[in-house]
Amino acid sequence: MKTLKGKTAVITGAGSGFGLEASRLAARAGMNVVMADVQQDALDMAAAEIEALGAQVLPFRLDVSKAAEVEALGAAAFKRFGAPHFVFNNAGVAHGGLLWEASLKDWEWLIGVNLMGVAHGVRVFTPMMLAAAKADPSYEGHIVNTASMAGMCNMPNMGVYNVTKHAVVAMSESLYQDLALVTTQIHCSVLCPYFVPTGIHHSERNRPAEMVDSAAQPTASQLIAQAMNDKAIGSGKVSAAQVAQFVFDAVAEERFYVFSHPNALGVVQTRLEDIVLHRNPTDPFKDRPQVGQRLRDAIRDAG
Repeated sequence: MKTLKGKTAVITGAGSGFGLEASRLAARAGMNVVMADVQQDALDMAAAEIEALGAQVLPFRLDVSKAAEVEALGAAAFKRFGAPHFVFNNAGVAHGGLLWEASLKDWEWLIGVNLMGVAHGVRVFTPMMLAAAKADPSYEGHIVNTASMAGMCNMPNMGVYNVTKHAVVAMSESLYQDLALVTTQIHCSVLCPYFVPTGIHHSERNRPAEMVDSAAQPTASQLIAQAMNDKAIGSGKVSAAQVAQFVFDAVAEERFYVFSHPNALGVVQTRLEDIVLHRNPTDPFKDRPQVGQRLRDAIRDAG
């Protein structure tokens, strides 16, 4: 997509992190911006900021895991601005711990937001964009889905999160191929960030009450995962603003894979070699054995 001015962006998770930074870039490029987020106060502040940049803004509070709410977002966006040109299915949450210690509510929450939130965005907005492309040969569209480096490899003690992010990568690759069957006017990308300070490690703050198992206390492995994520994400050197720019660069270049840390792809290559060579999964900490040992010791010492 070469031209942004006068076009419309729909961005979920727009109240903070990548979504807010993408909203800033869209506004500066002269786009209309539909900003969706689950946290009303953050959304209100973000929308006011983007309006102050001169953009036409439609703020919309929603939980992306709820199909009807994403459908309502689509209807509101279409009524205000018509079919969008840039859709950023970006909302996401994080949760760690040993796989078998995840509760049913943990699974439902992460799958609902990380996977179904993207799926709802794809099924609601892609038909609008295809109809616009059919009606206008000059129409250009691009969909970006936020996955994670956790969708490219499988780090221990993050199993449920890994599952949802692998699914988003698979969905995005399928969308890329499916779009290529029917149009040359709409493209898509998948964003796979590594450790970037975005606030995702504090996503429990927005966890709905019905997604909390009030009888369960966090397990030792879950507390360890939270502490490790707090440290790794909080100390990340690549900013959310840089990653948002990477996304817009990929849209301009019609490039599918978007990585925040290309130097971390070695672990992905090792995983692919494991598969091709029929090799058992390689220790993801083989190049940083002290980190892996600390994790093993912490979990085993915790019982």
